[in-house]
Amino acid sequence: MFLGIDVGTGGTRAVLVDRAGRVVGSCAAEHAGIRSERIGWAEQYPEDWWRAAQQAVQGVLAGGAGQVEAVGLTGQMHGCVMLDADGRVLRPALIWCDQRTQPQCDWLTETIGFERLIELTCNPALPNFTLTKLLWVREHEPEVFGKIAHVLCPKDYVRYRMTGEFAMDMQEASGTLLLDVTHRQWSAEVAEAAGIPMGWLPRLFEGPEICARIDEAGAKATGLTVGTPVAAGAGDQGAGAVGMGILAPGSVSATIGTSGVVFAATDKPTKDRLGRLHTFCHAAPGVWHVMGVTNGAGLSLRWLRDTFAGGAGYEELTAEAARVAAGSDGMLWAPYLFGERTPHLDASARAAFVGITASHGRGHFVRAVMEGVAYSLKDTLTLFGELGIPVESIRLGGGGARGALWRQIQADVYGQSVELLEAEEGGAFGAALLAGTGVGAWPSVEAACAATVRVAEVIAVNDAAAMEAGYGVYRRIYPALKMIQGG
Repeated sequence: MFLGIDVGTGGTRAVLVDRAGRVVGSCAAEHAGIRSERIGWAEQYPEDWWRAAQQAVQGVLAGGAGQVEAVGLTGQMHGCVMLDADGRVLRPALIWCDQRTQPQCDWLTETIGFERLIELTCNPALPNFTLTKLLWVREHEPEVFGKIAHVLCPKDYVRYRMTGEFAMDMQEASGTLLLDVTHRQWSAEVAEAAGIPMGWLPRLFEGPEICARIDEAGAKATGLTVGTPVAAGAGDQGAGAVGMGILAPGSVSATIGTSGVVFAATDKPTKDRLGRLHTFCHAAPGVWHVMGVTNGAGLSLRWLRDTFAGGAGYEELTAEAARVAAGSDGMLWAPYLFGERTPHLDASARAAFVGITASHGRGHFVRAVMEGVAYSLKDTLTLFGELGIPVESIRLGGGGARGALWRQIQADVYGQSVELLEAEEGGAFGAALLAGTGVGAWPSVEAACAATVRVAEVIAVNDAAAMEAGYGVYRRIYPALKMIQGG
């Protein structure tokens, strides 16, 4: 039995997976939420992740599913957890959707050079990345910066609390902007140019490598056995791709969680010279991936529900949206609630509904949000076409895969059939497979996926024409908003 732990944005989930790939137990605990003291700021308390992880693990173990052979971790990427020499958290973590660090991005780009930065890290400087958050703390909170001894990402902090070890996997490290992605090692050149001591950075491991074991404190807190092996794991997108079997060129996933990601596996690092796509190490050794990211994907629907739905739940809202024709009778949604990454690289981008009339009802707003998020993900598929990245199959994941309407919208927007998997537990499932690979249950990550990942349903295209027309109009919204906002 293998335990996968996913330290997400909204909560932490723990799942138990057997060697046949069956999910035999699952438990989740919510986080306290995102602190946003100013527009564009997003922080969470690492201690709250640890509290939720304890609850989730204790909950899934209470089901009595059997002995845990190994543990794998995954979670939200890019978050900046700063610890002192005694391992104490110095301040709340700046998480992935924090947008305050554009000035630090500009400084880093000027210092290293745009082309050189992409050559070294395969990525441009963006506010989402861990390094730019460190630079903001150095400038605005020098007393905190001066006490830093260790820098981790969210799931790696939970691992530290479980094992006492400082470790990070290659896929997660790719999202810090401190990794030489091509050569799969920390970039001494970037760290030196940015003024970040290499000693702050944890040891690097490939995703399935065993990097730690549960210590006495971790066992007491979670109920796991002392000495249980812990694999390095991967960030949520890497582990999610493992759980969906996205490991060979041509295989693509489209995942709608809080953010949205279109992810393609590659056999070498494919660099976009304009930096519109992320190029990272994959969770499997010797594999890379490219991905485009929409910051406000599932977040858009949650924001609409929380702000305007008057207590209605997702099921009721989706039912109303299903009664609206494809194209939302001309209403469109630009999902830039937290700026945007792909393809605009614009932290100051702002969201908008376009084309509202008096005849539109609540269902139109809901469907427009769903379609707008799918359009934003299609932007990444468009870039794949430009760069010659093959798209042979698309598998759906996250909340966008759980409802029939959003599944159909995605098939229609992408213009090709999409696949739904038998087990859709996201990154936690992939983390469990990495853990199992690490202790020899399967000879490779590819073998683990072949043995456990199964397609349950194929959703065919129903109304591609309406969605293609809508996408053409959607592509004109961002330039118009940029002009209005004075960009």
